[in-house]
Amino acid sequence: MGVNLNGVLLAIDAGNSKTDVAVLAPDGTVLGAARGGGFQPPVVGVETAVDALAEIVGRAWEEAGGTGLSPAFAHVAACLANADLPVEETALHAGLLRRGWSRSVRVHNDTFAILRAGLDEPRGVAVVCGAGINCVGMTPDGRTARFPAIGKISGDWGGGSGMAEEALWFAARAEDGRGEPSELARALPAHFGLETMYALIEALHLGLVPFERRHELTPVLFRVSADGDPVALSLVHRLAEEVVALSAVALGRLGLLEEAAPVVLGGSVLAARHPQLEEKIRELLAERAPKAVIGFVTAPPVLGAGLLALDEVAAGPEAAARLREHYGA
Repeated sequence: MGVNLNGVLLAIDAGNSKTDVAVLAPDGTVLGAARGGGFQPPVVGVETAVDALAEIVGRAWEEAGGTGLSPAFAHVAACLANADLPVEETALHAGLLRRGWSRSVRVHNDTFAILRAGLDEPRGVAVVCGAGINCVGMTPDGRTARFPAIGKISGDWGGGSGMAEEALWFAARAEDGRGEPSELARALPAHFGLETMYALIEALHLGLVPFERRHELTPVLFRVSADGDPVALSLVHRLAEEVVALSAVALGRLGLLEEAAPVVLGGSVLAARHPQLEEKIRELLAERAPKAVIGFVTAPPVLGAGLLALDEVAAGPEAAARLREHYGA
């Protein structure tokens, strides 16, 4: 016989590369957890993506002691990659409801999981810079601030992939004379064992260096910047400007510019805490939002999804503290 799991909650953090799921008791105890692959409905379609999600949820449900084909939860908090637009959230929400896991389902963009993981209460702004860049904000009364964050067509600049592309552009022009001299012209090809940017351009064009390896160039950019290269430093400072612009606009939309509101920074690029980037962010944010309080989040995003689930059922601070303790945050 299965254990009594009435009133349990489901927390989902589904990113592009991996998915984490947790089954929670209302007191914040983690009863079961599971991990699976990435969540990419634009590639495979909503139904197929949710099917893959269901397999991971099933494993977490079994670990929690659940039995039967259809787990039942008091609430589902699903923080999902590719839920960038309201129309996408609506489609994903409908897909989750069709699963019959709960009549109470809330879909968030996965950036909200990182935001909530970095906050003591659902109030503040987060900027996440990993492969891409995004910013969201929330207040306890349910108001949110966000951006489409789907690339250049929505005004985005930055992110690890974008920074690598910019570094390649400046390095190519540095080598052939169209741009300013830069150590990037030597350092980028050297990372792949090549001697010139021409050789790297050829290798990238012909697929000898796989497309997905371009992200490896972002740490090279930061290293060259730290060594004093003015071209590389200008890119680092531009990223700082973008982080601050996102933060200040989100704070303004939520009416938080005039109070001590948290701005949490996460994602692989920001969590690395490159000194030149962090120093410039602090300098610029002090000008645009002087009362903002900067923090960094390194806790797993599924913690944030779990806290959002606990918020939904008004579980209280003790439950939130228990969940944070479980994830070492």
